[in-house]
Amino acid sequence: MSESLFFLVFSVLVMAVMLVDLGVFKKAGAAEVSFREAGFWSGAWVLLALGFYIFLRFQGAMVHGIQGMGDLLAVQQAFAPHINLGGGSFDTQKVLFQNNLALEFITGYLVEYSLSADNVFVFILIFNSFGVQKRYYKKILVWGVLGAIILRLIFIFLGAALLQRFDWIIYVFGAFLVYTGIKILVSHEEEEEMKPGEHPIVKFLSKYFNVYKRNVIGRFFLRTKKGKWFITPIFVIVVVIAFTDILFAVDSIPAIFSISKDPYIVFFSNVFAVMGLRSLFFFLSNLMGLFRFLPMGLGVLLSFVGLKMLAHDYLDAMGFGTLSSLAVIIGILGISIGLSLAFPEKKSENL
Repeated sequence: MSESLFFLVFSVLVMAVMLVDLGVFKKAGAAEVSFREAGFWSGAWVLLALGFYIFLRFQGAMVHGIQGMGDLLAVQQAFAPHINLGGGSFDTQKVLFQNNLALEFITGYLVEYSLSADNVFVFILIFNSFGVQKRYYKKILVWGVLGAIILRLIFIFLGAALLQRFDWIIYVFGAFLVYTGIKILVSHEEEEEMKPGEHPIVKFLSKYFNVYKRNVIGRFFLRTKKGKWFITPIFVIVVVIAFTDILFAVDSIPAIFSISKDPYIVFFSNVFAVMGLRSLFFFLSNLMGLFRFLPMGLGVLLSFVGLKMLAHDYLDAMGFGTLSSLAVIIGILGISIGLSLAFPEKKSENL
């Protein structure tokens, strides 16, 4: 199986599960997603990611169509030159390669999924600022997530091409992540405010398209009796959601490139994380008060992966590999969640 064929099969299978998750096969309608349904699908996408990890562990060579030693060495030199496969037989070296591939995937997935929690906070801010009714949340996130996946695909393979051509780009990514992490730590308590009319996407769409003044049964497009076409506010918000995710991808995709240089593994990690974002939104929106220290933990996480990119040569020489990164990332997230549960935010009392 070639890389292109595997990518196609993977996309079809994920699309099939995604259609079920997004309710495409259900009767169309604007209905609120229950906490129970959100919890079920959040768990389902995590289990699918773990299942894909197991697949990579035992059949990961299929991703790159590896058939012999020549294929294995070519892929290893292109995407994982830091891995020492030893001097054993082809089967022995293939096992080592697949183990590393699976470990890079699950570590990258954990980073992307954790950073997706930050997307939830901003999505809630967007919905509140635009005054969106809860019954429209599901439809907006359905199409917003689909748009985000397409944009991330372009962003990922562009980033991979830059890293292949310009080695020094990794230091730019690293410095940017350290800056972003420190910025989150410094400004995590500042109140965020969003004015819909001043949003760049809203200004752009209003300038080049006819925007209808009110929502019409949740429709994206509207044609008047005079034959004039309009886009509705719901469509505008979908575009805002998709491009907002790309702004987060500017942080998260360079972060995962600190873990794996393989664009396919980066994309697979992003797909599982982003596809679980819709259900994670409805799940976490009911538990927002429980994770007061999570934004700070994400700031520390970004700073860590940024420093790892800046010092990757030194760390590789010291034997600080993917497994060590996974342990640190789990530790950071575990401590931030543990502190949130141990020291919950006190609710202000009205006198």
